[in-house]
Amino acid sequence: MAKLGNRVSPTARKSSHEILGEARTIAVVGASRDPRKAGGSVPAGLQARGFRVIPVNPHADTLFGERVYRTLLEIPEKVDIVDVFRPSADAPEIARQAAAIGARALWLQLDIRSDEARRIASDAGMDYVEDECTAVVASLYRIRRTAA
Repeated sequence: MAKLGNRVSPTARKSSHEILGEARTIAVVGASRDPRKAGGSVPAGLQARGFRVIPVNPHADTLFGERVYRTLLEIPEKVDIVDVFRPSADAPEIARQAAAIGARALWLQLDIRSDEARRIASDAGMDYVEDECTAVVASLYRIRRTAA
């Protein structure tokens, strides 16, 4: 079992900071145009730390200076982490799409939990984090990328 922040997950093989520390490209599902929302501020912060951020939002064309994709299935490049800023009810479908594109990890942000998404991720061999913030983990462990 791997430690996730202060929690232990029976399905994760790595800790949250190990997962984030190994990542370069993060697809952000629910990326927001509003910088006051977590879906706007967290991806911008990850990008400032050198991560390649790929926004996923059906209602925007460009966010964080990047092209926005409507779904994960449209992303033409390798994704290390799918970072989810959507309600828990949406997580299973996002997990299925993450598995379909071969993402290495599924990360559900603070207050987002889903037993079904966890099962889908585990069955697909993905690492899994829930109810944790990528920005907090990046800050606590001083995780930065020199080039995204």
